Amino acid sequence: MAHAARTSAAPVLGRSVALPSTPPVPAAREAEGTETVIVTGTRETGKKARDSISPIDVVSAKQLSETGMPTLRDALTQLLPSLTMPTGGFDTGALTSAFSLRGLSPNETLVLVDGKRRHTTANIYANAGPQQGSTPVDVDMIPLAAIDHVEILRDGASAQYGSDAVAGVVNIILKKQDHGFHAQSITGITAAKDGFEQGLYLDGGAKLTDRGYIHISGDFDHQDHTYRSAPDLRTGTKINKILGQPEQTRESVAVNAGYHILDDLEAYVVATYAHRHAESFQNYRTASSLAKYPAYAAIYPDGYSPIETLDENDWEITAGLRGEIDKWHWDLSSVYGRDYDDVGLNNSVNLSLSTATGRTPRNFDVQGFTNEMWSNTFDISKSLRTRFWPHAINVAGGATYRYESYAIGTGSPDSTYGSGSDALAGTVAGNAGHYNRDVVGGYLDVATHLTRNIQLDLAGRYEHYTDVGDTETGKAALRYDPTPWLGFRATISNGFHAPTLAQEYYSAVSLSPTAANGIIGASSPGALANGASRLKPERSTNASGGVVITPAKNLHLTVDVYQINLRDQILPGGNVYGTQALQALEMNGFTLPDAASTWGNALSTHWFANVASTRTQGLDLTATYMSRLGDVGRIDWDVTINLNRTRLTHEGVSASGQPLLTAQSVAYITTAYPRSKMIWGGRFTSADGKWSVGVHEIRWGQTTSELSVYSGATNSSVANAYNFLQFHNTPKFVTNLEITYRVTPKLAFTLGANNLFDARPSRVPDGNRYLGVPQYYMSTSQLGMNGGFYYLKANLSL
Repeated sequence: MAHAARTSAAPVLGRSVALPSTPPVPAAREAEGTETVIVTGTRETGKKARDSISPIDVVSAKQLSETGMPTLRDALTQLLPSLTMPTGGFDTGALTSAFSLRGLSPNETLVLVDGKRRHTTANIYANAGPQQGSTPVDVDMIPLAAIDHVEILRDGASAQYGSDAVAGVVNIILKKQDHGFHAQSITGITAAKDGFEQGLYLDGGAKLTDRGYIHISGDFDHQDHTYRSAPDLRTGTKINKILGQPEQTRESVAVNAGYHILDDLEAYVVATYAHRHAESFQNYRTASSLAKYPAYAAIYPDGYSPIETLDENDWEITAGLRGEIDKWHWDLSSVYGRDYDDVGLNNSVNLSLSTATGRTPRNFDVQGFTNEMWSNTFDISKSLRTRFWPHAINVAGGATYRYESYAIGTGSPDSTYGSGSDALAGTVAGNAGHYNRDVVGGYLDVATHLTRNIQLDLAGRYEHYTDVGDTETGKAALRYDPTPWLGFRATISNGFHAPTLAQEYYSAVSLSPTAANGIIGASSPGALANGASRLKPERSTNASGGVVITPAKNLHLTVDVYQINLRDQILPGGNVYGTQALQALEMNGFTLPDAASTWGNALSTHWFANVASTRTQGLDLTATYMSRLGDVGRIDWDVTINLNRTRLTHEGVSASGQPLLTAQSVAYITTAYPRSKMIWGGRFTSADGKWSVGVHEIRWGQTTSELSVYSGATNSSVANAYNFLQFHNTPKFVTNLEITYRVTPKLAFTLGANNLFDARPSRVPDGNRYLGVPQYYMSTSQLGMNGGFYYLKANLSL
C-alpha cells in the first residue's frame, strides 16, 4: 500500500529519527519512493526495514484501524500469520490479552514500548492449556489511540534485549506528533447478536514552545458477554454460561512528551494508565447443592452461577535524557511499572461459614496480585570510521539494572473460612507473600560491512539474576546482497527466559460442583513432598535463514525458515490426583469440602517445573504487489504464510522417575498451536481516495488436543486421569471485509465484518465436555469461539 508519509520523532539510542507514522504491512513496503526506518533488531540509526538482517514486520496505526478490531492484540492477530491468541479462556485467564509468536508460550515474546522493556501483568494464566503459567505484557492496557506503529522482530534477540526474547520482540512505538487531533469510534456486535462492543479512541498533540511536544491519547472500550455454552446435562438448558467471552470495561490514557533542553540534549517522559473491570461466569450450581443450607437456598432458589471479577489498575512511567556528545548517541532512562489485580467473586457462597455462623455473604474478595518492575538503563552508540577498516563500524553498548517484585495478598476472612468461597477459594495466609529479585547486566553490539554487499552484526549480553544465577547470550547475523533485487540473510543465537516470580510462587484452587484443580508453588511444602525442585531458566538456540527478493517493480517477497531449540521449558508438571492431591493441598493450608475425598481423579493439583525440551521449526513467507488501475485507482495485494511445527525432544521425570507430562500436556506443547496460518487478499483504493474496499481471507491450520473423557450421566467425573481422546480441530477459513467511504478529507465511515460467514471451531464430542457444556475446546490457539463480528466505524481527523 502506498501512503503519504507523515513523520514523528522516535527515540533511537539518544537520537530522534524521522519515522513514517503509517508504515505498511506485513513487511516494509515502498511508499512513494521511501522506506520505513526501524529501531528494532538493530543498534544502527537510520536502518531501513527492507535492509534488515533479521525479518521485521511493521504495522502502522492505519493498518490496525483497518482491521476494525477494538484492541491491539485482536488487530495484530488479523494481520500477522506468526501471531496467535487463545481460542478462549477460563476464569481470570480469559481477562489478560495474551498472544504467542511462532507457536511458543506468551512468556517467550518480549514486549517493548519505544524500545524500553514493558512490565508484565500480575494476572497469571493458571488454567490448563499452552498458555498456562504465562504472565505476559497485557498490550491492551496501552491505549490503541496512542500507537503510531508496531515493529515485530521475528527472531531470537536475547543478546540484544535480554530475557524473554526467544520467539521474538514486539516494539510498540507511540505517537509523538506535536499537532492535530484524531477521533475514532467502533460499534460492533457478533453474528449471534451478543457481545456488543463499543470503543472510543482519542488522541492529539501540541507544541511545547518550539523545542518540544506533548501527545495525549485515551481509549474507552466496553464489551458484553458472549454465550457459547451447550445445554448442561443436569438441567437440559443453557443456564450454565461458563463458555463465552467475559464482560469487561477498560479505560486507558497515555501521555508522551519530549523537550530539547539544549540542541543536543532532550528530556522525555512517557506515562500510561489503565483500569479494567471484568466479569467471567463460573460453572452453574444447581439448587439441590443448597438443600442442606436453607439460608442460601432462600437466596438462590433456582441455583446460582458464581461470577469471578477482576478490578485491575495498570500504570507505567518512563523518564529519561538522551543526547549526543562527539557523535556518541546516548540514552539514560528509568522505567517504573506496576500492575495490581483485585480478584473477587460475586453471586457465590461459603457453605462452611454459613454452617458455623449462620451468616450468608454473597460477594467475596478472594485474591490480590501485584507485579512491579523498576528498570534503569544506559545505552550508547557511535558509527566509527578507522584507517584499518574501509567500512563504518557501528559500536553500541549498555548496562541495565532491574528490580522485579511479585506479591500475593490474602483473601477476606469470609473467602478463606473453612473450605472457602465456592468456585474460587480465598488465598490463605500460608500462600501469600512478597517476593523480589534484582537483575544486572550489560551488552555489546558491533555491526559493519565485510564488503560492500555483506553486512555483519555481532551481539553479546551478560545478566545476573539474584534468584537463578548468571546467563550469557550471543547473536551473529549476516546478510549478503549480490544484486539490488536479491538478498540472503541468516542468524544464529542463543536465548533464555528466566522463570517469572509468579511461576515460582503462585498458588490457588478452583472449585467446580464435583471437581477441584489446584496449583501450588514449586518450592511449597506440598510440591516438595511430591518431588518438586527449584525452577531453572529456559534456554534456547535459534537459527534462521531467509531470502529477500524484488524481482519486479512493486513486487516484494521474503521467505524465512527458522528453528528454535528450547530446553527446560517451564509448564505444569508433577500432576497428582485424588488422595495424593488432597494431601498436597492440605499441606499448603487449603481446606476442601468434605466430599472432595470422594472425587478421585476429578481432584488434582500440580506445580510448575522444567518439564521438557522442544524443537520448533517453521517458515514465514510474505509477498506484496501493487496493481495500478489507471484513473480508477489501485489494488494492493498481499500474501503472508506461517508454517510451524513443534516436537518434543526430551521429557522430564520426577524424583521417582515418573514422567512429568501426560499425553494431554504434551499436546499443549506440540499441537495446540495451528500448524499453519495463511492470510491473503487485497485492498482497492479509488483514484480520488473516497472509496476503499479491503477483502482478506485467513486460513487457520489444524490443532490437535488430547481431551479428558468424562463418565456418569452428567459427565461429572473424569473416567481416567491418564487416558484421553485425540481431537482434531480441523482447518478453518475466515473472510474479513471492510468498506470505507471518505465523506470529506477529514471524515470517513467504515462498514465491516470480521469472520463474515460466522466460522466457529470444531465441536468437542459429547463425552468430552464437563457437564456437557463446553462445546468448543478453549485450550488451543486457533479460531476464536465468538464467530462473526460486524461493526460500524467512524474516523475524524483535524
